[in-house]
Amino acid sequence: MCGIAGIIGDYKSVQLDAMLTSQYHRGPDSTGRFFDEGFAALGHNRLAIIDLSPQSNQPFLDSSGRYSLVFNGEIYNYIELKAQLQEQYTFKTESDTEVLLAAYLVYGAACLQKCNGMFAFAIWDAQEKKLFAARDRFGVKPFFYALKDNSLYFSSEIKAIHAAGISKIPNENVWASYFAYGSYGNPEETFWEGISQLSGGHFLEYENQELHIKKWYSFEEEVAKQPQNLTFEQAKAHYVALLKDSINLRFRADVPVGFTISGGLDSSVLLALVNLQKEGSGNINATIKSRKSATVTQQSRINAYTFYSDNPDYDELPWVEQMIAKTNNPLTTVLLQADEVPDLSEKMAWQQDEPYGGIPTLAYAKIFEQARKDKVLVLLDGQGMDEQWAGYDYYTQENDIIIQGITDSPFKTNILANSFLNKAQKPVYPKPFEDVILNKQYRDLFYTKIPRALRFNDRISMLYSTELREPFLDYRLVEFAFSLPLDFKIKSGITKFMLREIASEYLDDNLVFAPKRPLQTPQREWLAEDLKEWVTHCFATIKTSSFSAWFDLKELRTELDLYFEGNQNSSFHLWQCISLYWMIQK
Repeated sequence: MCGIAGIIGDYKSVQLDAMLTSQYHRGPDSTGRFFDEGFAALGHNRLAIIDLSPQSNQPFLDSSGRYSLVFNGEIYNYIELKAQLQEQYTFKTESDTEVLLAAYLVYGAACLQKCNGMFAFAIWDAQEKKLFAARDRFGVKPFFYALKDNSLYFSSEIKAIHAAGISKIPNENVWASYFAYGSYGNPEETFWEGISQLSGGHFLEYENQELHIKKWYSFEEEVAKQPQNLTFEQAKAHYVALLKDSINLRFRADVPVGFTISGGLDSSVLLALVNLQKEGSGNINATIKSRKSATVTQQSRINAYTFYSDNPDYDELPWVEQMIAKTNNPLTTVLLQADEVPDLSEKMAWQQDEPYGGIPTLAYAKIFEQARKDKVLVLLDGQGMDEQWAGYDYYTQENDIIIQGITDSPFKTNILANSFLNKAQKPVYPKPFEDVILNKQYRDLFYTKIPRALRFNDRISMLYSTELREPFLDYRLVEFAFSLPLDFKIKSGITKFMLREIASEYLDDNLVFAPKRPLQTPQREWLAEDLKEWVTHCFATIKTSSFSAWFDLKELRTELDLYFEGNQNSSFHLWQCISLYWMIQK
């Protein structure tokens, strides 16, 4: 896991240095630069995970020196790919980085279809003076870019592009849509003028100051290719096989691996399968892979991490401890307290560059901080199950609200000035499938829930120089589960039905059939009580800032007063304003 940066066209070396410095936290193990004088500057911040040797530092050049690669992510099936390429490429490292470059040299853009992983990378062809860059299927790893003065700038974080000299100007249309509809922008948008992101499943080519973007991954087509007319038991067996293989692949690392856990079904399944996996004669409860043999060396059971707030109405710690008691994994608990929120939210705002998911994001970040202290550099989590198995309550409801557990609209458009509100655009999402629920799942996978969570989580983990892996977002799992009949997913009002059937073979019924608990921290209470003075300060700052023109200040004050008086069904509108407050400070 790393940070990539580059300038194609006119550049100054100090610009690249500034970009790399701004995202140093993404890769503190090595900083590398490559210059094709007058044409391109590439930079890389390395967090060493696979093949820790200096030979795998980046930018990584092929033996001819024609191609140079900067890569952020992991190619989980790199061992299998390497075996396919052995006769066509002479390898000098044990890294997935070199395998990715070799795959591109042999297959061209078609290499993307062969990669099972999370990735954002760029390859410079010094002979043709051409850049090729791509992003993984679901956009797990970020790729931001900007065009200015006949040059292309790209990086892993928005702040790096600003560091290179691109002005930091709010994209008011995206901000307005965020306040009015809770939208975090379309897949290609950011909250800042002039800075775009390459959508997941797309690649770009830049040559002679011309930019071309193409879609390389068609989820709809892949879903149509899935096995049809399977019985429930056949489908379950196939999914379990894919799930075990996905988890197995994501244990490939040359550094310690751990995982995050909550009291929910998804992380319970992850816990159970992690401890059941086999590699050779031993359990995959180890953390180190032998590069030569690709086997797993047996160690103690891997570390599990969870957070809590010391509030029994929200904490999932009792369920977590109940699960862990059966597997005996070491459990590290991380406490978030209300008085930590102002300082942590400032730090997180700097890292995120854009609005993020509130106090639960801060609690989750503390896990990665602790893992780094423990020298556990890779964590797995359970993101992606709800979207592939139709696990949210709103999938079966006739409304457009996509916040779990909220029935009333959390958006307060009355606080916005009409001139600003008019810039908002209600999101309209594609509906490529005939089924209503499938289209909601598709929306959440590619436009709302997953892109948002992946963005938050990448920046959380990278802030503390750790790597987050998402075994449930293996494209094979998502495509197959998505393609299954609805009654395999929802039956007799029970969501994620097949997944619960799978889990019942490993877990107690009180865990398998526990209701989903959408609220993870006492954010609503803290903002109204413990943090009331701080929240009041944030709102007062907005009223005296240049952004005050975005608001109807009287309505803004009224909504704040109503919240403090007890109208706390949702705190989202307060967090929106706090997000803007930190952008004002920066």
